[in-house]
Amino acid sequence: MLEFIRKYREKTSFVLSGFDRVVFRGLLRSIVHPDGMIKHLSRCDVPRREFGVHVEKTTDRLKSASLAEAERLERPVIYLPSSRTRKEKVAKEVLAEKPVDSGLVCVLKCVEPCMAYDMYRNKQQRKLELVYRPRKCLHLYHYYNDAVFGLMHARIQTWYPFHVQVCLNGRSFLARRMDEEGCGYTRHENSFTHIEKPEFAQRWLDELVHLNWTESLDEIAARLNPAHRELLGPYTRYYWFAHQTEWATDIAFSTSEQLQRIYPQLVWGAITTFSSKNVMRFLGKQLQSHFTGEVTSHYNCRPEGLCVKHDVNGNSVKMYDKAGRILRVESTITNPHDITVHRPKEGGDLKSIAPRSMRKGVADLERRTKVSQRANDRYLDGLSRLDTDVPLAQLLAPVTKPKKRNGRRTRGIRPWDGQDLALLNAINRPEFLLAGFRNTDIATALFPKDQAQLHRKRAASARTSYRLHILREHGLIAKIPKKQRYRTTSKGSQIATAILLAQHATVKQLNQKAA
Repeated sequence: MLEFIRKYREKTSFVLSGFDRVVFRGLLRSIVHPDGMIKHLSRCDVPRREFGVHVEKTTDRLKSASLAEAERLERPVIYLPSSRTRKEKVAKEVLAEKPVDSGLVCVLKCVEPCMAYDMYRNKQQRKLELVYRPRKCLHLYHYYNDAVFGLMHARIQTWYPFHVQVCLNGRSFLARRMDEEGCGYTRHENSFTHIEKPEFAQRWLDELVHLNWTESLDEIAARLNPAHRELLGPYTRYYWFAHQTEWATDIAFSTSEQLQRIYPQLVWGAITTFSSKNVMRFLGKQLQSHFTGEVTSHYNCRPEGLCVKHDVNGNSVKMYDKAGRILRVESTITNPHDITVHRPKEGGDLKSIAPRSMRKGVADLERRTKVSQRANDRYLDGLSRLDTDVPLAQLLAPVTKPKKRNGRRTRGIRPWDGQDLALLNAINRPEFLLAGFRNTDIATALFPKDQAQLHRKRAASARTSYRLHILREHGLIAKIPKKQRYRTTSKGSQIATAILLAQHATVKQLNQKAA
C-alpha cells in the first residue's frame, strides 16, 4: 500500500482501514448436535412423543419475551411475507418515520430457511428419531440504533436450537465515536469523503478490533431473548464465530476528477493483470499443482461504482469507487479455514505455535484482520504499478538496447517476442511479490513439458539462467542476499506490467488514449 500512497500522495487526503460489514453467528454448542439435544430434553423431562408440544411452547415463550421490549417502547413489529425483502431498507424507512437516537428501531418477522430439529418417525426401526435438518421457521430481526455500533441488527431463530446472527458495520461504529468526540466528518453511506482528524479516526476504528467481542455479543443475545436462562438454563451460553468479515481500505482523493482520471486504467489493469490463479497470492495462498479450488475474476457495475472482484475458495479481494472520490479495496473472508496462520493449537501454550488453519471463532478475529490488511496492501501495491505518466517508448527505450559490462555484451529486452513476453509474465506473478522466485519456478512456467526428464530439465534450467541474467543486467530483477532467489524490482514490475497491458490493448483503445 505504501507504494500506492507515495505515488498519489499529492492527490489524496487520507487513508482509512478497518471493518466494514461484519457478520457474527452464535450457536449453543451443548444442543447443536442431536445427542446434546436429547440430553437437554431429558433434563427437561420431555418424552420424545411430546417433543412437538414442548418446542411450540418454548417458541411461544421466546417470541413473547423477544417482542416485549418493542411492545413496551411502542416500536413497530412488521411481518415480511418474503425472505427476499431488503430488511435494512425497511428498517431505515421506519427510522426516518419514527426517529430514535438510541435503542430499538423495529422488529421484523420473517419465515426463512434454517437448520432445526424435527422428530422423525422411523417406520423401519419403529421408533421416533430426533433429526437436525433443513426446514423453515420464524426469525425475528431486531434493528437497533445502538449507542456504540450505530445502525445494526440481530436475528434469532425461534425454533430449536435458537441460532443467533449479529450484523454490524465498522463505519457506523466510527461515525458514533466521532460524534462523541466532536470530530467533524462528511459521510456517504458507509464511507467518509471528509474527516477532520483522520489520524484519530484510524485509532478509534482500530479499537473495534480489540473489543471484548464475547461479552458484547452476549449482551446483544440477552436483548434478543430475555428468557434465555429460564428456557435453557444458566450454563447454556452461545459460542460466537465470525461468519463473514469485510475489511476495507479507503483512499480518499481530494477531488472526484483526480480519481476518475486514473480509475478506468486501474480497472483495466486489474482485470488483465490480476486474473485467474495469479490473485491467489494476494490472499496468502500458494499456487500449487494439487490446488483444486475455484478462482474467478470478474467485474460488474454496482450502485457504488464499477467493481473488480477476485474470488478464491469463498474469500475475495475487490476494488470499487464510492461517492466518486473514494477508492476502496476490500478483503472479504468467509472461509478462514482456507488460510494458514501461525498460532498455537486450541488450548495449547506458546510452545505449540505452528502453521495451522485459521479458526472462525472470535479468538482468531485479530489474526483475520491482519491477513485482510496484508491482502489489501498487496493488492494496492500491485495497482501502483498499473498507471504511469511516462510514455511507453520512453519507458522501454533503455531496456531494449544491448548493455556491455566488463567486456560482455547482453542483449536488450524484446517486448513483442513471445519468449520474452512469457518470461515477463512469469516474473510478474503476484505469488512472487513476497518471497521472490527461484530458477526452478520460472523454468517450470516457461518449459513445463521439459520437467519430466532429468536431462531436459537441466537444459531448461540453463536456458532460464541465461534469461534471468538478461533481466538482472537491465535491473528488472535482483538477487535476494544469502538466498537462491530473485525478486522483481519496482522498475521490473512497472516495465513488465506496461508491456503485458499493451498486449491486450486494441487499436480503438489506443486511439482513445491518444486523443
